[in-house]
Amino acid sequence: MGGTGVMDSKERESLSPFRHFTAEDWGRLREDTPLPLSEKELEELKGFGERISLDEVSEIFLPLSRLLNLYVGEMQELYRVTSDFLGRADKVPYIVGVAGSVAVGKSTMARILRTLLARWPNHPKVDLITTDGFLYPNKVLEERGLMQRKGFPESFDIKRLLRFLSDVKAGSPKVEAPVYSHFTYDILQGETISVDRPDILVVEGLNVLQPWKPADGDEPQPFVSDFFDFSIYLDADEEAIRRWYIERFLSLRRTSFKDPAAYFHRYSKLTEEEAVQTADAIWTSINLANLHKNILPTRQRADLILRKGDDHRIRDVYLRKI
Repeated sequence: MGGTGVMDSKERESLSPFRHFTAEDWGRLREDTPLPLSEKELEELKGFGERISLDEVSEIFLPLSRLLNLYVGEMQELYRVTSDFLGRADKVPYIVGVAGSVAVGKSTMARILRTLLARWPNHPKVDLITTDGFLYPNKVLEERGLMQRKGFPESFDIKRLLRFLSDVKAGSPKVEAPVYSHFTYDILQGETISVDRPDILVVEGLNVLQPWKPADGDEPQPFVSDFFDFSIYLDADEEAIRRWYIERFLSLRRTSFKDPAAYFHRYSKLTEEEAVQTADAIWTSINLANLHKNILPTRQRADLILRKGDDHRIRDVYLRKI
């Protein structure tokens, strides 16, 4: 530190809990790991309107899958030693959390990561759940006056999510999770997905890194992230995410919103200018407010931060120092 008391960039990085890599530097860490993904498979994994290439998968996600494979291998060995000591064969899944804003690309990233991790030989069974399934049904949200706060922490059935993660982490067979439909914008009543003792579980959601804030008199309880072995935050500038959200809204207006059965069918009748204004208003009043209050403050709790540029490509990687 110089006499002015102002740290230069190297000094700041030395004090940061994260080690920074450019995308190019991070890409070198894949070493000779082959890319087990075809162009066709990548297209099937992409979310609506997502822009990602095999080059980016190779540069960013292959090194990440290699790192996680090493972590999982170490954890599996630890569990084996513990099982030998206890005289019982428990299978404990490795859980990876994925957090970030609406429209930043979490779902696509989670699907790609799941696919790559499942192709390593020592942990072939990899499951994925999104916390959208743990939103309260619209009827409950309406009764509680929370429809305009959908996606905020209070709109989720946290107790049910914690019970689900606890059962999965305990190695329980066939743990059921509810299913959410973005088409109907609601929980699908009577439908569930089953998680049956995976080697790895990827959990994707907006608020999965948020610590619990007890009210006066509340008993302590675990956080969702207490069940994670590794966590990732997907980041970008607010203005870029806003633009991506509006672009996605406009694309949906021209496609799925046109279906009369779609929850947002009414938006398909808007003019282009009206649609932009509507999307911007929704972004500002709900998604940006949630980002500022609940999501962005959790970024520093992640083990890995992936930061996108304006072109939607990941440009910087921040790995927590061990």
